[in-house]
Amino acid sequence: MKIAVIGRGNIGGTLGTKWRAAGHDVVYGARGGSGEGPGGAPVRSIGDALEGADVVLLAVPGPVVPDVVHDHGGALAGKVVIDAVNRMGAAEYDSRALIADAAPSARYVRAFNSLGWENFADPAPGVNLFFAADPEARATAEELIGAVGLEPAFVGGADATATVDGLLPLWFALVKQNGGNRKVALRVVR
Repeated sequence: MKIAVIGRGNIGGTLGTKWRAAGHDVVYGARGGSGEGPGGAPVRSIGDALEGADVVLLAVPGPVVPDVVHDHGGALAGKVVIDAVNRMGAAEYDSRALIADAAPSARYVRAFNSLGWENFADPAPGVNLFFAADPEARATAEELIGAVGLEPAFVGGADATATVDGLLPLWFALVKQNGGNRKVALRVVR
């Protein structure tokens, strides 16, 4: 899979590195980007990174999302777009409406936003990552979640983003209760 990771911080850098190690073609997109990013993947401008990508991971600060989506909406059309951004302080944590407005044919996934990046870098065995996805994007999301070492836990279509986002305050509370340990994660037990 060709994956454009927009953002090179803890989340984007960790996921890009993991996906590249799993054999995917990863390129980072950044404003004025050039050089080498986390895990040795190339850094390009956002527009160049999006060109030819099958999957796009949005992992930028929340206030930047509207500009990125507005400026590159045409390039998101038809792609699987994974929204890992928590827009803290906004009416909704997710960017689903912004993405749908700019690229109605994008296939939306809400994932990688309800756990700290430490759980992506070194996941404990059996940890679930809860996600919501358009039906056409579900298999891709499950493959990429598995490539990180987490167990995918599908909670519904893209309209179930609020369910995924409901886990964020729970995760914050668990981290606080565990003395700031960000390696706290959830697992479904059957």
